[in-house]
Amino acid sequence: MRTVIGDILPFAVIVMVSPINIVAAILLLFSRRPLANASWYLAGFVAGVAGVVAVLTVVADAIGLSRDADRSTGASALLVALGAYLLLVAVRKFRSRPGPGEEPALPKWMDGIAGFGPGRSLGIGAAIGAGNPKNIAVGLGAAVTVSSAGLAASAQALTIAIYVVLASSGVAAPIVAMLVLGDRAPAVLEDWKGWLTRNNAAMMAVIFLFFGVYLIGKNLGGI
Repeated sequence: MRTVIGDILPFAVIVMVSPINIVAAILLLFSRRPLANASWYLAGFVAGVAGVVAVLTVVADAIGLSRDADRSTGASALLVALGAYLLLVAVRKFRSRPGPGEEPALPKWMDGIAGFGPGRSLGIGAAIGAGNPKNIAVGLGAAVTVSSAGLAASAQALTIAIYVVLASSGVAAPIVAMLVLGDRAPAVLEDWKGWLTRNNAAMMAVIFLFFGVYLIGKNLGGI
């Protein structure tokens, strides 16, 4: 089980450090009900991420990605394909990075986020956690890894829980900062938001490149 946890950590890290997920939490901390809205957003995000990985793991189990030779080959092929996908996304992210002096644009749905209430914050968290194509792709990689390890159901559940906690910790970080830093929190969070927004494309390009190469190198020999 410890080996499987180690294998899914890279997938969780991709979700954890995704700037857009974190920026949304920061923006909610500048809304009229900051801690309530950000906390509901985190709850929705956790539910979305957990739901995607759980469903995909059930599907992978139904297909039968066990440790026998044929199915192990199928799991390796899926992970190599995911690695290739991450490499393509890395190239696209790198090419879309803002030029010198160019102000990066946030997604349009963030325009009115300061006016969200707890219900909408919960919904947008769930939508990002479950509906972001990159989260789904990464969740597929984690699900295939868990399913192909042949773990018991309880061990699968614990492994998925560890994945979800780590993947969601990036979104939780601004909330913790708000609670711990007190009056200094707004300035710190504003700096975080600016840095993450400016470096979103370049940061994710490097991460996708690294983990794409990692997945291909780790699983190519199993095909």
